[in-house]
Order: sequence, then C-alpha cells, then structure tokens
Amino acid sequence: MDWKNFRLSTRLNLKAPVVEQAYELITVIDSVKNSWQITKKLLPQTIERLTHSVIVTSSGASNRIEGNRLTDKEVEALYKNLRIKKFKNRDEQEIAGYLEMLKLIFHDYADIPISESSILHINNQMLLYSEKDLYHRGRYKTSPNRVEAKDQKGDIVGIIFDPTPPYLVKKEVQELVDWYHWSLSNKFKHPLIVVANFIFEYLAIHPFQDGNGRTSRLITNLMLLQQGYDFASIVSHEKIIETNKLDYYLALNKTQSSWKSNKEDISPWLIFFLNVLKTQANEAHHILEGENTEYLLSRKQLLLWEWALGLTDKEFSRKDAIETLGFPPRTVEAIIKKLLDMRYLQRLGEGKATRYKVKVLSI
Repeated sequence: MDWKNFRLSTRLNLKAPVVEQAYELITVIDSVKNSWQITKKLLPQTIERLTHSVIVTSSGASNRIEGNRLTDKEVEALYKNLRIKKFKNRDEQEIAGYLEMLKLIFHDYADIPISESSILHINNQMLLYSEKDLYHRGRYKTSPNRVEAKDQKGDIVGIIFDPTPPYLVKKEVQELVDWYHWSLSNKFKHPLIVVANFIFEYLAIHPFQDGNGRTSRLITNLMLLQQGYDFASIVSHEKIIETNKLDYYLALNKTQSSWKSNKEDISPWLIFFLNVLKTQANEAHHILEGENTEYLLSRKQLLLWEWALGLTDKEFSRKDAIETLGFPPRTVEAIIKKLLDMRYLQRLGEGKATRYKVKVLSI
C-alpha cells in the first residue's frame, strides 16, 4: 500500500493557517507533556487519587454524552461497589463496563496494542454488562447505523452523518490501523495529528452497532498514554468534551461533510480535538505548578516521603526520620503533619510510642 498517497494521508495536507493554529496548540500541549515527564513533585499517592477521580469523571461524562443519566456522585458509588456486579438499570450496566475498561487502560496501556483485535476487545469489555448489547458487543455491525446527536434525556436531536456500510467495515478498520502504525513509524506527522486523524476516521466508519463514541474515547486515552501524554490519567478529556458537546458534534458534522470526497477537510475536527487536549494539558499544568498546592511537595518533604516508601514495612517513628535524614526535629514534625493532613500517612499509637505508616491506596 502506498500510504503516503493514501486518502488518510492526503487529507493531512493542511492549509498554512490551519497548520499554524494546530502547532500553536501542540506546542502548549507538549510543553505540559515534557514538564510532566521530568517532574517528581507529585506524590504517587496523589497520582492514584487523581486517577481514581478521572476514572469516575470520565466514565460518567463519556456515557452522558450518549444519553446516560448517572451523575458523578452516582458513578462514584457504583465504582465503590463494582465487585457486587448488581446493577439497577441500563445506565449502571453501561457505566460499569466503561469503569473497568478505563481502569485497565490506565494500568496496562503499554501492553495493549493498537490493533483490530484490541478495538474489538475494548468494545466487547466496555459493553460487558449491557444486556441490550449482548448479541453484538465486540462484533462489527451487520446493519447500517447513523451517528446521532442525543440530548440529556437520551432523545435523538439530530443526525451527524451516515457512516461506512457493514460490508466495508473490516477492510476500512484494518487499513486505518495499518495507516496509524505506518504514520508513527515513519514520523509522517506529529503524533497528536495522527491520533486526531485516526479517531475521526474511526468515528466516520462507526464500526459497531452501538458504543462507537465511547469506544473512541477509550482508544483516545490509550493512544495518548502510549505517546507519552501521562496527564491523560490525571485530567479527564471526556469531561471537557461533555462540557463542549455541541462543538463536538459540530466539528464532526463539518468534517464529515467532505469525508471521502476529493477535497476532504479534517481541520474542523483536528482543531476541536487539539483544543480539548490543550484544555486538558492546562488543567494538568495548574496542578503541577501549584495552583493546587496541596498536591505538591517541597524537596525535603519529598525526601522524607521517598525514604518512607522505601522502608520494608513502610513504618517509622519521628526519631527514625530525624536520625536517618538529618533534618531538625521541627522540620520532621512539620513534614509528618503535612503528610498526615494529606492522608498519605496514618498515625499508630500515642505519645513516645507513636509511629507512622504509609497508607497504601489503590484506584
């Protein structure tokens, strides 16, 4: 296949103003990416807490875009009791699968290839508990479907576009995956442009009978993390799309209007997508740079914390810390108090026998 002259490649021959706008956005996003990779200010415990929050927020937002009615508070309650596997209604069934799949992506993204089988698996697992999707989850559509805009009640308020017919889906998905890997390995375009192009084409193909939008947002998280955008698990891009739902549909609609024509124009979707990531990156930057100072540690605080994490039983006394680190007693007391306030340590015992233990959290 001549991928350089393939349709997905030629539509990325963007006009100069679009290229300039796109790279202005990418510069902001990549600056946060690079800051995130080199810093060690954020506690591992804090990252776990933020990721837990994103799993809940993203699952609620991504499903509400498609008409689900659960609030974040209800999603949080469901997540805490997910082991029970008892669901009251269809809304909970849909959320449960997304929660589990997103958690898996955040944990194992390095081991999940971008492949046709992975796409099928993501859709299958995301709809695992959805009774109405039992017979078609994880399988390509067998009848035509449409991309529909829905309101908060789940009612259809408009048709975005008619996608690929069923008999062409497998071929087009395979081509899309092959093009993605060719683009990255040959550094054809910036990775974010490649990801944006992939996600639009996936949505345009609309390969499944249901769950296409939600599957696309899970794939987005997977691709961002694989390309080193670690803040994807700290700030929810799904929530940003939910907040800008009308613009999301408008960008898809405008881009689809030229889809598969001789003059395809990916720019409406590309700029929308990059603006979502810019907002996501800026929110991560605010956390990183101290607008949320309770998430951050000073150098001495970080030294004590890393020392505590390295202890075999992760338990120590005030005296242990003073003798090992050589900090003044008041400094150690202040650091311990901060870590207690942040709920990263728990106090054991009273008086001179007091000890402190690292609290082990999980998302």
